[in-house]
Amino acid sequence: MKVLVLGSGAREHALVKAIAADPEVDAVIAAPGNPGIDATALCVPLDILDGQAVASLARDHDVDLVVVGPEAPLVAGVADVCRSAGFPVFGPSAGAALLEGSKSFAKEIMAAAEVPTALAHICTTIEQVGSALDAFGPPYVVKDDGLAAGKGVVVTDSRDAALQHGERSLAKAGGRVVVEEYLDGPELSVFCISDGTHVVALEPAQDFKRVGDGDLGPNTGGMGAYSPLDWAPPGLVEDVVARVAQPTIDEMHRRGTPFVGVLYIGLALTKRGPKVIEFNVRFGDPDGHASFVRLESPFAQLLFAAATGELEGFGRLRWADDYAVVVVIASGGYPAAPRTGDRISGLDAAGEVPGVAVLHAGTKRDDSGALVSAGGRVLNVVAVGSDLGKARSAAYDAVSMVELPGSHHRTDIALKAERGEITIGA
Repeated sequence: MKVLVLGSGAREHALVKAIAADPEVDAVIAAPGNPGIDATALCVPLDILDGQAVASLARDHDVDLVVVGPEAPLVAGVADVCRSAGFPVFGPSAGAALLEGSKSFAKEIMAAAEVPTALAHICTTIEQVGSALDAFGPPYVVKDDGLAAGKGVVVTDSRDAALQHGERSLAKAGGRVVVEEYLDGPELSVFCISDGTHVVALEPAQDFKRVGDGDLGPNTGGMGAYSPLDWAPPGLVEDVVARVAQPTIDEMHRRGTPFVGVLYIGLALTKRGPKVIEFNVRFGDPDGHASFVRLESPFAQLLFAAATGELEGFGRLRWADDYAVVVVIASGGYPAAPRTGDRISGLDAAGEVPGVAVLHAGTKRDDSGALVSAGGRVLNVVAVGSDLGKARSAAYDAVSMVELPGSHHRTDIALKAERGEITIGA
């Protein structure tokens, strides 16, 4: 099997590694890829928002499967173009990708499918935003309706800060704002693979959105994650499939926009049970890596089964007993004003720590061939160990070996879970 993977971040590096490890896979092509992906796959420079260019590349390499990593090409309809060209695609159509592309659309689907979620007001004026904030009270939750690379949500006790975020979101073309009730309880991610009819869930992960230790500072695209979650209630995944994923997939199918790909369900385990915070239509970064790095079932074959409508016959997923911890190394100034162009060293030493892999998120080669930072989140250090403490220790040992001037990372990824300090409904 030849597989084309679209994207250039740590998510795609993780996908490429997992796909290449499948015994059925002969070759992986990545577009555009990054310096880390280049060690495993053939990287081809390409505008992945150009569906015709992607389909042409798939034809040139006679690929058997196209895997779309990020959300932007999905919302832009790249999966539709590739399917029309005759390629199996893991990734939803533009119509189905609206589950991430529009939070108000996602709320509409959840209401129709009777999925438990936060109460919300859809606002198109700043006056409506103010009224919604007053209706719910603090903490205020304000979301940009469209794509915002994981940074379109503000959770704050400051009404002024909430209003300012609403104003910025409304100023965009077609700007709409979703104001929601705050959901208490620990948050987690469940990634559900679907072929448009059937659903198979991966084991859940927990990610850390805030930039600083103790969940302080602004939201980011994600600063770390871990899996599995020993504190999650028994039967949680089955409950999420039955009450959230399957009804959503059924509703999308009923509307004539079947969802093929991964439905990323962000949940809060509230005192009143699990409630959906958001849907995304691609694997999380870094929580997706923490989830599927432990999967022992052949990953490319799983994605191919979903892309070809054969998920029902794939069989039960097999998992390693290990724990996984991911720590993100971010550039100086991230998330407000990330520095780029700083030289990176120590990756060979970090990668030699037992159980560790270093994924490239925002890197490139400079004119001299040296590896330098090229984004806000630069590297994802993924570690597996026989228990959570060992996985954390290996991850942070590796992080300490990486040299990137001005960089920062959280030191408390999975720490509360290791200490047994996470409670539900307290």
